[in-house]
Amino acid sequence: MKRIQCLAVALLAALTTMAQTATPVVPQATTKKSFTLDDLMPGGSTFWNLQPKYMFTTWWGEKAIELTVDEAKAIRSLKLKVESLKLFTVDELNGILGEKMVHSCTNLTFPYAEQPVVKVQTPKEIILIDFEKKEVVWRGPIQEGATGLVWNKESRAMAYCIGSNVFVQTADGQRTQLTTDGADDIVYGHSVSREEFGISSGLFWSPDGQRLAFYKKNQSRIPSYPQVDITQRIATTYVDKYPMAGEESEDVSVAVFDVPTGKTVWLQNPKPQTDYMTNLSWAPDGQKLYVFELNRDQDFMQLFGYDAATGAKEAEPLIEEKHPKYVEPLHTLTFLPWDATKAVMQSSRDNWNHLYLINLCKKTYPEWREAAGGGTTCDHIAVTLLTPGDFTVRDFLGFNQKEKTALFIGNVTHPLHHTIHKVEIKDKGLKIKDSQALPTLLSAGEGVHSATLSVSGAQLIDTYSSPTVTRRVELTDTKSGKSVNLLTAEDPWKDYNVPEITGGSIKAADGVTDLYYRLIKPVDFDPTKKYPTVVYVYGGPHAHNVQASRGYYFRGWEIYMAQKGYVIFVLDNRGSQYRGLRFEQATFRHLGEEEMKDQLCGVEFLKSLPYVDADRMGIHGWSFGGFMTTNLMCTYPDVFKVGVAGGPVVDWKYYEVMYGERYMDTPEQNPEGYAACSLLPKAKNLKGRLQIILGYNDPTCVPQHTLSFIRASIDAGTQPDLFLYPGDGHNMFGTDQVHLHERITRYFEDYLK
Repeated sequence: MKRIQCLAVALLAALTTMAQTATPVVPQATTKKSFTLDDLMPGGSTFWNLQPKYMFTTWWGEKAIELTVDEAKAIRSLKLKVESLKLFTVDELNGILGEKMVHSCTNLTFPYAEQPVVKVQTPKEIILIDFEKKEVVWRGPIQEGATGLVWNKESRAMAYCIGSNVFVQTADGQRTQLTTDGADDIVYGHSVSREEFGISSGLFWSPDGQRLAFYKKNQSRIPSYPQVDITQRIATTYVDKYPMAGEESEDVSVAVFDVPTGKTVWLQNPKPQTDYMTNLSWAPDGQKLYVFELNRDQDFMQLFGYDAATGAKEAEPLIEEKHPKYVEPLHTLTFLPWDATKAVMQSSRDNWNHLYLINLCKKTYPEWREAAGGGTTCDHIAVTLLTPGDFTVRDFLGFNQKEKTALFIGNVTHPLHHTIHKVEIKDKGLKIKDSQALPTLLSAGEGVHSATLSVSGAQLIDTYSSPTVTRRVELTDTKSGKSVNLLTAEDPWKDYNVPEITGGSIKAADGVTDLYYRLIKPVDFDPTKKYPTVVYVYGGPHAHNVQASRGYYFRGWEIYMAQKGYVIFVLDNRGSQYRGLRFEQATFRHLGEEEMKDQLCGVEFLKSLPYVDADRMGIHGWSFGGFMTTNLMCTYPDVFKVGVAGGPVVDWKYYEVMYGERYMDTPEQNPEGYAACSLLPKAKNLKGRLQIILGYNDPTCVPQHTLSFIRASIDAGTQPDLFLYPGDGHNMFGTDQVHLHERITRYFEDYLK
């Protein structure tokens, strides 16, 4: 990959060169500023002052709307000339309400495409305002203590939880409590399965708002993990229901509440046929509910339909997928707006996450067939691949309804570039290698994009950055692909000393696979010097650290460290996301082993650079990266002199069922893998300085991990350091995040520099 520098870095390099070649050499003061952690970390007091200008946008039907703190403006594009028309101001909305309830327009929405109505949500109520007539058309109070609230725009009904019970409130204010026995062990209406498999909510309205599906989670068989609350005069304990790999897990079921009749039915899905129920999808008419079901081994997935009125399960599945490693459903079905018998499904059956058109009314003869991803599939209905090619669909955006195309974001042009594309929706099957069927590009061919569609899908708003683009916002016609610019953000760092950031690739330990990296050189880089180097690592599934966005996806702390004279190196090893199923599954049952081999390839690359001091090499990571940091420090004790591991997994048998068993199977099924991947026997190998940092109330990597490693180190006579954040969970936020990164920096300054 070509080296790409920001303008400020290029200018600084030119000035430095001139200063070095001038005769005589005269010390030259720089007018550039230096960063503080408050400038670079999200919890910092000046962080937002140094972020690229952002444009808050939404859609009102086919009208693109710009939202600012003070007002909402409709964006009109006329022959590549963009104009705007004010709709209302914050003061005007508050005038209609008769009190100051709206403090900013940036979080307002326009729920009805053909009505001049804006939705205002406060902690106490939801309000609909007709901004043309300047009157309130509806308001619904929010019950005190409500959490997880979801509102349906058609029925204007709300669903929410109070504690572990579910409530529904209709548009006229009538409240119904759907469950009464919710408690610590029995939980209704909340997300389940520890938010794996794409789950993030526990309440699901049908499109017309007449039916509500909700989860029930029975945790009574799960042991209670004790956490300590030190805020009390005498410290108390509270419990996390934490199912560890191979141990008892939760039981999940789904209910459907019918608003007109007030009746609740339960989906008829007796155990042990399934263990996980995910990606609940309503049919457009609300008569059926579709559910992806997965066994506990996570190697067999089925898609079933249920009758929403009776809870009856269809006799046969619609889709079946098996894989000797794992199957991972992550997305709901999306029905075609013009044909309710068809939907778009996402699957990695063919190695890459792709879009598939499924025809619910076209039955096929079910037979098991090999899939390109290494598993097998059995389709009971017609399934058509829509997005052939060696790329991953990152986000499915929706449809252009008139064109009958599907729009998505994916790394079609390059693994690091996530661009916007469209494909025709056809029932005719497409071959994966059919180059003629490659999707149409609708955005710049570089950078990392996010986008939202208008209601019909005729237009989209595209926000993106790249190594050469700080931030741009475009309004794009999805038929022609023509765009107009809405925003080109200036570089907010133009007055600062910014290090050189480059991207590139090396080969993985298998000698074949390309791995991508980010390299940051110290500020005022001198190629004749040797610098201490810190490798930042994550390395686990469902995350990546390198992409072709601004600064190759840098983290603020990396800039701070470059300012202090460190080389920073970040490599996405095999096992990380957006590179296909085989790339991710290379680490199956032996987490950490292949990942470390790839990271060592990165180390060898660093050693080949003349300015890297191989005797002053450090490593840092959090969560899975904390596991990798500790593992590398103990497995290769002569490579890394200093490490900082945050919230690390230490032994996978202490980690949760859903994630742990997907990638490791159970301890009983994979004793060799669990033994090889445990860090406890490796504590004796520690030579360098290792600091472990832990949120004292971490509910994700529970404190047992870190405490067990400290005990093993004591028994082995090795000397790791430990720092705790009482009251914090798996991550630190706010000012604690600034404190954390000062702590990490000091450790490297003390022992590596």
